[in-house]
Amino acid sequence: MSVCVKSHEQLKKKLTRPARVDLHERSGCARVNSHDQQPYIRQATSACEIKDNSTSVLGYTCNGARRRSSCQSYLTFRSTPPYDTLSAVSALFSVNSSQLAQLNSVPETNTAVFEADRMVLIPVTCSCSGEHYQVNASYVVRQDDTYFGIANATFQGLSTCQSLETQNGDPTRYIFPGSRITVPLRCACPTQNQSDAGVNYLLSYLVTWNQFVSSISALFGVDTGQTLAANTLSETDFNIYPFTTLLIPLRDPPTSSQVTGPQPPPPPSTAAAVPPPPASGGGSSKKTWVFAAVGALGGIVLASAVCFFFFRKHNRKSKPATDSSRNFESIEKPLRKTEQHENEDDSSQLSQDFLESISSIAQSLKVYPFQQLKSATQDFSPGSKIKGSVYLGTINGDLAAIKKMNGGDVSKEINLLNKINHFNLIRLSGVSFNEGQWYLVYEYASNGELSDWIHRKSEDQRTNDTMNWNKRLQIALDISAGLNYLHRYTSPPHIHKDLNSKNILLDENFRAKISNFGLSRSTDHGEEGQFALTRHIIGTKGYMAPEYLENGIVSTKMDVYSFGVVMLEILTGKEVSFFEMDPSEVLAPAVMSDDGHENLRKLIDPILQENYNIDLVLVLFKLIHRCLEKSPTNRPEMDDVFQSLSRISTSASS
Repeated sequence: MSVCVKSHEQLKKKLTRPARVDLHERSGCARVNSHDQQPYIRQATSACEIKDNSTSVLGYTCNGARRRSSCQSYLTFRSTPPYDTLSAVSALFSVNSSQLAQLNSVPETNTAVFEADRMVLIPVTCSCSGEHYQVNASYVVRQDDTYFGIANATFQGLSTCQSLETQNGDPTRYIFPGSRITVPLRCACPTQNQSDAGVNYLLSYLVTWNQFVSSISALFGVDTGQTLAANTLSETDFNIYPFTTLLIPLRDPPTSSQVTGPQPPPPPSTAAAVPPPPASGGGSSKKTWVFAAVGALGGIVLASAVCFFFFRKHNRKSKPATDSSRNFESIEKPLRKTEQHENEDDSSQLSQDFLESISSIAQSLKVYPFQQLKSATQDFSPGSKIKGSVYLGTINGDLAAIKKMNGGDVSKEINLLNKINHFNLIRLSGVSFNEGQWYLVYEYASNGELSDWIHRKSEDQRTNDTMNWNKRLQIALDISAGLNYLHRYTSPPHIHKDLNSKNILLDENFRAKISNFGLSRSTDHGEEGQFALTRHIIGTKGYMAPEYLENGIVSTKMDVYSFGVVMLEILTGKEVSFFEMDPSEVLAPAVMSDDGHENLRKLIDPILQENYNIDLVLVLFKLIHRCLEKSPTNRPEMDDVFQSLSRISTSASS
């Protein structure tokens, strides 16, 4: 069957990794060949605010053998309260409890309990619905549910917010506590090529953190090359992300022993561990060996990095302590509110977690030879410099931002960016290491820093029109979506700690990407009533929350405060340094006085020329005022901010 879009280039932009397509000159449509495999959709699943109704986001394309409309299929799900009993899981997925019990080797009683975080196999009948495969589950909406939360938290990535909206309608009108909605779950049937190769079933496997295509394939006894092909991945393009599904081609139905037994170790990461290539055999075996060799090469590069860090750490012991103000990171201890701060910082110590995971990074991130980066940036020439230590390079025909890390421990940033998967968080595509220096390779955001646009006062009307009311509102929504993902959907939750308008990058469509995670830290499981204390205060003046600046208190609420400052800049067009008083005091006359509208017009960027809804502006400034509350307990959670901005954005576009 075919899916029509305006051009091949448009399809390429819509999919992070497009399916193979044939271009039809007469119709101008791109058709997914019925014998092709399905595309792995990468980060597209989490960008709810993008109304991207591509086949990849809405589900796998109906391209099964002989165009069959349905087939037996399987999903995976990790048990977690309240969905950790046979009855709860069968009800959530609308499947027969007896079949579920038999497949997972548990007693056929409603009280049967799955151990915590157990991988549960879900048997489903996968069917074509329009142009996409799906299996429908019936779900009753709970308090504070959103399409994003239902797709990524409740169903763990087996659905997408876009497919939920397509299936059920506008979330502002049709989703409320107690309402029943249909959740389209991601499944697929084997293609003709797969059927000819003996594949009878496709299993939608939920990817979680620090997993690899090879180790997931090994769970089910499947050749890595077959799994790569089933998801339109390759030996050189194999990154996978949490909250996404990976199709596993199976000859026989999966068994509980495959998913409950000890998992195989990750693929080898050193040259000594790589088996020699077979003397003979099919192309599939050769592909698997090439895939392992790529990881091994990366392991060698990163192993040299470890040696360098150990050598540097050993030398430090004989030198006097450095000035703490120059250290790259601080060690912060999570405390109860009733406890006292203790223990000295040791910011020069290399993260032990990073040392333990160094070999796995080579498997899940592209490791670039340094010579390739030199070639991409014309030997890091001044003409390639974007700003500071960031250079523009061309790698395999694609533009990339290459950042030279000037000292410090980069382990936190690499580990975090290796895990996260969200459209509004800058994507780390790979790393390189040369002579004691790290180089990080990011996606390129062609329109640069947000600060350059909102503080720009140009006589060029085209430039001013770019940052119109709707564009600013979309950018604010993008930033809130990215922060909400960091706070709620990473494991453990993370705090950015240095959000400012220079750390917000804009892509070619002026969509916002949060960058610079060098100071970010986890919330240590985010228990209620917990925060962290630090004596090492570092950040950007004007954006730091008062409790952090004065007492070193670290929590997600400091990001909320920083977001409020950025929002104030977006709407006023003024740098934070312009305001001579506390930002919250700047807003008081506008949000609390009887003559609020007149005061609002004095605050808002004159470039907008009153091309905005003044009532919505008032709502926005009130939201900003809440974000800038001096007490962190009085500030909203980022999820509340995101939901508020979503409603405002919907109202503005209606």
